[in-house]
Amino acid sequence: MKKIFFCLLVFVFSVFQSMAQSKKFDTTVKMGDQGFRVDCNNKNPDKNEVTVSPIGLQVTGSKPAFSVYGKVRKAFTDDMNDDGRPDLVICIYSGDSGEIGSVAAISYNADKAFDPVYFPDIYLDSKIREGYKGHDEFSALTGTLMRRFPIYLPADAPGRPTGGTRVVQYKIMTDNGRQSFKVLRSYDTK
Repeated sequence: MKKIFFCLLVFVFSVFQSMAQSKKFDTTVKMGDQGFRVDCNNKNPDKNEVTVSPIGLQVTGSKPAFSVYGKVRKAFTDDMNDDGRPDLVICIYSGDSGEIGSVAAISYNADKAFDPVYFPDIYLDSKIREGYKGHDEFSALTGTLMRRFPIYLPADAPGRPTGGTRVVQYKIMTDNGRQSFKVLRSYDTK
């Protein structure tokens, strides 16, 4: 009887955990009176559709809608390219346990339209990726994007990083007419 109860308990826990992981994401973020409503169903662990509705912004054309690879967990806005208009950052997590973080970003421009903002793959930067195994935290800091994650040393067990924390600060820059996040600086803390 105890064995049946235990199996039932494990089943119920796994169902609730699965339901919690597929929680719909729907939030509104603003910079003053302008901002965005971000909606994502988060039903699939690999690919989901995101819809962005502008708030207090005059827009020509349709509202942005696109696919992301992973699940949306957070969104925020700030002026990250110093043009006086809001930019939107959407935090997306993928991987076996949803531990690998990335962002999708859009910038509202003077033409009353939206431009995508490229976010670099952390695995393409040998200095920053050293000791990286995910568990990213993203935030805005005075017009910049901050990324924090624990540093794993070669002998560290999964889930037990001992190398401190790496902080990476990004800023939106324009190069050849394309906006992208560029690393301003990175540093490690113990």
